[in-house]
Amino acid sequence: MSPAGGVRHLAVLGSPIEHSRSPELHRAAYRVLGLPWEYERVETPSGTLPAFFGGLDESWRGLSLTMPLKHEVLPLLAHRSDLVDISGAANTVLFDEDGPHGFNTDVAGLVGALGDHGVTDVDTVHIIGTGNTAGSAFLAAARLGASRVLVSGRSLSGIHALEELGDRLGVHTEWRLYGSHVPVRADLVINTLPGDIDPDDVPEADLGDVLMEVPYDPWPTPRAARWTERDGLVVSGLEMLLHQAIEQVRIFATGVEGGELDDEDEVVAAMREAVRLNLED
Repeated sequence: MSPAGGVRHLAVLGSPIEHSRSPELHRAAYRVLGLPWEYERVETPSGTLPAFFGGLDESWRGLSLTMPLKHEVLPLLAHRSDLVDISGAANTVLFDEDGPHGFNTDVAGLVGALGDHGVTDVDTVHIIGTGNTAGSAFLAAARLGASRVLVSGRSLSGIHALEELGDRLGVHTEWRLYGSHVPVRADLVINTLPGDIDPDDVPEADLGDVLMEVPYDPWPTPRAARWTERDGLVVSGLEMLLHQAIEQVRIFATGVEGGELDDEDEVVAAMREAVRLNLED
């Protein structure tokens, strides 16, 4: 798609969406890049995405997708990155002349956020939840060298999908349903559930060296607060959001995955400042 009058439109879609900090991140990046682009939030409940796609014109450059749309978008894509095919989820859509392209930047977001805190190598990972982000969490665990992943969830189909992913990646996978109180210790715990959900099957006995808490609103989540009280390392989902947004900006601005931005250090600094995210916080 070609630009319409130089102004391009982008948005983050999902439901609920009013809490999203993505507009602050993206607007800051495009200001630095000198791009006359507009980025908004759009409440998009489950089942309404095809109609939304059908109403877009040539001024649209891309979309960021959150719950519950990362799976629902797949049939609407003309092209998928390898990571989308492996994870079964796309959180990024680029509109181009040959149709919508789907990407997954959540994996890079997780790995980047953890890397900022020196977490670059793990052996055992505990993933809580089996929804939209769980596959990306599993792929991030594999990139960090995990040899064993435990999945806690309530959906047997979701658990089995992650088991199959583990088989493809060569990562030993174990699982348990919510309600099990068997203590687990992991190098890294990744919680993919919304922040207001705190299953009672993840008690204090579920210790780990690091907690990656994907939700960031409300903050701190009950789990993050408990870890902080015992001086555990907590990595906020806002940090993940930053890193996945950096990947999205690269895709939207260059038109390709892995593209390089002009003045990238300045862009990233502006994005951090936009959400008041500093490693010292």
